[in-house]
Amino acid sequence: MNERAADAGDYGTLERIGGMSVLRYRRRLPHSVEKVWRTLVEDDDLAAWFPTTIEGERAPGAPLRFSFREGEAEPFAGVMRVFDPPSVMELQWGDDTLRFELHAVEPRATVLDLVVTFPELGKAARDGAGWHVCLEQLDHVVGGTSLPWEPTDRWRAVHPHYVQRLGPEASAIGPPDLDPDQ
Repeated sequence: MNERAADAGDYGTLERIGGMSVLRYRRRLPHSVEKVWRTLVEDDDLAAWFPTTIEGERAPGAPLRFSFREGEAEPFAGVMRVFDPPSVMELQWGDDTLRFELHAVEPRATVLDLVVTFPELGKAARDGAGWHVCLEQLDHVVGGTSLPWEPTDRWRAVHPHYVQRLGPEASAIGPPDLDPDQ
């Protein structure tokens, strides 16, 4: 497998704010804001990088439903909190809040900030590795390139780094069941 080690800047950072856990990621993508935005919101592109469907109107306050494409868990509800094309999408994703912000840094370059806020500190390393892999997948989708690895293999490669970086309290809830044949 030809997989690069993640750069230190690729890893999310963890903060505790008012009893909530906050993971932050920043990615620079060599594509226009409009192109990255389409990858964030269009169903066909979402299917290639986001862990669930996003069913519902793309409008502030709209109720949403999320379903895992392979039936890994039961569908769950959420809300579109902010939808301001082509710069901000924030959604309540079960108990988590996901905020995607896009900033143009050049005519054909975009900085993507993802902020994931959640109540349970113990899942930070598990979910941190998951969002890390999702963002790498998004990078490949927006760039029109194939993944050089399987997502579950990539998760297994980055998860130990999150456990080490975030510590034992942030690693109390273990990895999801991953099929070793995937």
